[in-house]
Amino acid sequence: MLPAIVIFFREGLEASLIVSIIIAYLHKIGHTRETRQVWLGVGLAAGLDLAVGLLLYHVIRQYDGSRMQTILEGTTYLIATIMLTGMSFWMKSQGRTMKASMERQIQLALGKGTLFALVGLSFLSVGREGLETVFFTLAFAFHSNPLDLGIGAVIGLGLALAVDWTIFGMGRRVPLTVFFNVLGGLLLVFGAALLADGIEDFQSLGWLPLLTHALWNTGGVLNENSLLGDILHNFIGYAAKPTGLQFGAYVLYLIIGFWRYFRPTSLRSKNRTQIDAASSKI
Repeated sequence: MLPAIVIFFREGLEASLIVSIIIAYLHKIGHTRETRQVWLGVGLAAGLDLAVGLLLYHVIRQYDGSRMQTILEGTTYLIATIMLTGMSFWMKSQGRTMKASMERQIQLALGKGTLFALVGLSFLSVGREGLETVFFTLAFAFHSNPLDLGIGAVIGLGLALAVDWTIFGMGRRVPLTVFFNVLGGLLLVFGAALLADGIEDFQSLGWLPLLTHALWNTGGVLNENSLLGDILHNFIGYAAKPTGLQFGAYVLYLIIGFWRYFRPTSLRSKNRTQIDAASSKI
């Protein structure tokens, strides 16, 4: 449940901020009627993301217990690791220009004078975040209870909407830079866990016959199938019997990831982030 909360909060917050930026800018320039097009695009994107998620989940579950499921799991884990890593670093480095970029896209959409311009803008913006969420969630869905995933999604989205309302509805300044830095760090931990899971699957298939010997066995103390073991496995990648390749890749990923993500930047760069810009009144 915890990974679902963090992922849906992170993606939901970004999507809701994008929508709020669009709507606030339309109000600012006197195009309030066009907000209906924005909500239409949001609704279409949400419907498509939900349909794609349910379809993929249903298709993958058809291979439950088979070799194909292991192949799909391992592939999904590794792709999700790449996407989680790239998304975190992209948002940190490019996020400060997002607000200005969105406003330029709105002006271009309004200049086209067609119904589908703003619908398409909001559809693509929200749809992209939704599809990322679907893919990340699938990576955890293989070994998670669907009810737990659903509850985690509701909690995460609820928190995201609450923060968004605090900023745009109440005009409060919220330190979203801190939020996104913390969430980015958590996503890197999830990425390391998914990387280790992917390696485990591919080693079980015989595709990575390197360092396959288990370094230790803590199953007698904390079984992965227990409640706590399952939580720690999904959250930080706990494994009772990690192989040398799993452990090495996990540690190396975190060392490089944390160093690159949290290394000091100039004060000017910090103060010009997009999250701070989105936090201000529009």
